Amino acid sequence: MPRSTQEIADFVHARLLGDGSAQLTGISSIGAASNGDLVFVTDGPKLSDAIASGASAIICGEFGRNVGCSKPLLFHSHPRLAFARAARLICTSSARKSGIHPTAIIHPSASLAANVTIDEHVVIREGVSVGSGTWIGTGSVISKNVSIGRNCEIYPNATVYAGTIFGDRVIVHAGAVLGSDGFGYVRDEATGRYEKFPQIGRLTLEDDVEIGANSTVDRGALDLTRIGRGTKIDNLVHVAHNVQIGEDVVIAAQTGISGSAMIEDDVVIGGQVGIADHVRIESGAILGAQSGIPSNKVIRGKAVLFWGTPARPIREYLKQLAVLARLAKRQ
Repeated sequence: MPRSTQEIADFVHARLLGDGSAQLTGISSIGAASNGDLVFVTDGPKLSDAIASGASAIICGEFGRNVGCSKPLLFHSHPRLAFARAARLICTSSARKSGIHPTAIIHPSASLAANVTIDEHVVIREGVSVGSGTWIGTGSVISKNVSIGRNCEIYPNATVYAGTIFGDRVIVHAGAVLGSDGFGYVRDEATGRYEKFPQIGRLTLEDDVEIGANSTVDRGALDLTRIGRGTKIDNLVHVAHNVQIGEDVVIAAQTGISGSAMIEDDVVIGGQVGIADHVRIESGAILGAQSGIPSNKVIRGKAVLFWGTPARPIREYLKQLAVLARLAKRQ
């Protein structure tokens, strides 16, 4: 189902210049664009390339207002953001058809909305509820008493342990494991052996959370692990038991977050960051790649970049590096 440029402009709140009836059927980069595609430009020098491309319409900033162009232009203060929103509307035309594949195994007590999509060899255990518009991909296993909201996307071979709760529009990529036991043991000093501490808590993923491929998020030991609304977790991330993550947090690949850490709203965490147990990262802090945060430390500073191990503000870190470099030259 094509979308008109006027529809797109209204949806993303852009100002349209040109033909509002032009039909858009896809999105593309400038170099690969063909007829029917929408592209975006974030700076003036690239606008001429977009105009010369095969694209049918262009999202750009106000820098394009005086440029002669036969293609429809959609002006927005944040072209990349507008393009992302437009893509969401255009790509709904290729939505999956609802239905349950005959090889899926679904417990009779499971409650599935009328328009869900369940692919091949999915296993859904007793007491599961699945909201309308949700898709569960091939080979995924949904354990008992899991609650999945509306319009969620669960890609192939994901595993969801018992009692996990999804909000709406949650995306889980292939191979992710959600609600698994945390790494909790008690050492018997008399024998030197480790006894498993109970892992009977729950995991909650709030609305609009995204979990990357092959990431793992553990359930709480006795209480709750929570991933807040709008948080985005990259591939190969581990979130341990009892961790509390706030809203609109971004966590890059290969980061590990130890038990009972608290990460507040709007935090940005780079790749391969190591966060020890009972750490608190306060709202808006930024952790640079490969930073290390020792146990019980508090990181405080909205929009402040922290780097190194142990992590400290980038200015302090660079000063210390400079001192070390001067000392090395004296040797």
